[in-house]
Amino acid sequence: MKSTRDILEAMKSGDLSVEEAEEALRTLSLTAVGQIGMIDLNREERNGIPEVVLAETKSIKNLIQIVQKIVSRKEFALLTRVQQAKLETLQQEMNEYHFDVSGDDDHLTVLVHDKKWSEPQKQGKIAIITAGTSDVVYAEEAVAIARIMGVESLTLYDIGVAGIHRIIEPVMRIIEEKVDAVVVFAGMEGALPTVLASLVDIPVIGVPVPVGYGYGGAGETALASMLQSCAPGLAVVNIGNGLGGGSVACLIARNAAKKRD
Repeated sequence: MKSTRDILEAMKSGDLSVEEAEEALRTLSLTAVGQIGMIDLNREERNGIPEVVLAETKSIKNLIQIVQKIVSRKEFALLTRVQQAKLETLQQEMNEYHFDVSGDDDHLTVLVHDKKWSEPQKQGKIAIITAGTSDVVYAEEAVAIARIMGVESLTLYDIGVAGIHRIIEPVMRIIEEKVDAVVVFAGMEGALPTVLASLVDIPVIGVPVPVGYGYGGAGETALASMLQSCAPGLAVVNIGNGLGGGSVACLIARNAAKKRD
């Protein structure tokens, strides 16, 4: 059974005894993967955000074991920071699954799912904005987490402050489409989140991106700039944390949707 609700429904219908339901609940939350780790498969039910696999620092052998375990239980697994070589091996070893891939080169975001999986019903809407095209690989993490959390995403790319006039139409769309929260990705001086936060009356999450050169070019300047923002309504996550920024925006959007309902 995939969720606490499944277990409770089975107990209610008489398919499970109280003792069997108790045992199922104990084993639902954590699943061991050999000797290498514990997967928190019940996280989504506790805090609304599914377990996500950081692939960059895992061996391909361990990665295959982890993904197989998650998909067997949840019907899908989201992987971030996947190198191209690892993706090719995953696709060869698990060719019975579907692979939805976004990103570029060695910064791929990959959704692995079986034929039974379907996207959850949409609740709420977020906007995902990048200052430049170099920021898109980080933004794709936010797009992917919105997809599996059941939140509609509006993507608006390459509207940085170097051409400030480009921001007018995106802001109009955000207002017209009644977006619940905005995630803004920016490198260099990281000014775009402040500009956005000064123009809309919804939460803005800034994601500093390690794109730039020279002093502070690895995202430090963008982070410092966002933290020192003079625009109220802007929150900031760590450098390159597209997944974290997207997750916060999705929680905001889903809660806003529930209140409307």
